[in-house]
Amino acid sequence: MKHLLYAAAGLAAVAFAPTGAEAEDASWGCQVLLCAASQNPSWQGVPYCVPPMKRLITAMSKPGFDWPICHEAKAGEPGRQEFEDCPAGSRPTSSNDGNDNGLRRRNEEDRCVRVVDRCENRGEYNRLYGDEDANQRNGVTVRSISSNSGHFGNRDNRYNGCKVQVTSPRPRRANPWFFDIPNDKGVKERFWFNLRT
Repeated sequence: MKHLLYAAAGLAAVAFAPTGAEAEDASWGCQVLLCAASQNPSWQGVPYCVPPMKRLITAMSKPGFDWPICHEAKAGEPGRQEFEDCPAGSRPTSSNDGNDNGLRRRNEEDRCVRVVDRCENRGEYNRLYGDEDANQRNGVTVRSISSNSGHFGNRDNRYNGCKVQVTSPRPRRANPWFFDIPNDKGVKERFWFNLRT
């Protein structure tokens, strides 16, 4: 929390210092940046922030949208990461198999995949993946890896039906947008936010 206060104070000082102006007098880009950096509460809970952020959301839906920039803060445009990291032992992969009629973003790594040895710990495997109905409800697929498939290892490795590939939906971030804002020492700190109203 302390680092947020320092970052917000530093941003406010940079954005408003030349004239000693109030926050309401800041450029739209600086208002957006300051509000996006608000963490507890988020911008939705700060009355000052609601108008500039709603203006942003409306502007984003129009053709030719350019993100408003706070040049004084040297933060640039925000980044976006739709998904959380995959759980330990998994790696991201795409579910786009070309049969989605263009509905998903190309190469969007929206799934997590891992190799599990179902013979090594049968009880744990059955607890996590043994219920086919639960797997289907949760979007989990389990596929046996044959010794000649060439997946996840070399062809000489004999799996004897123990190794399976488990693919599951990748967790989505509650706050997928972020700004990297330099602090008073010039080190960038990441502030996550969302654009839900």
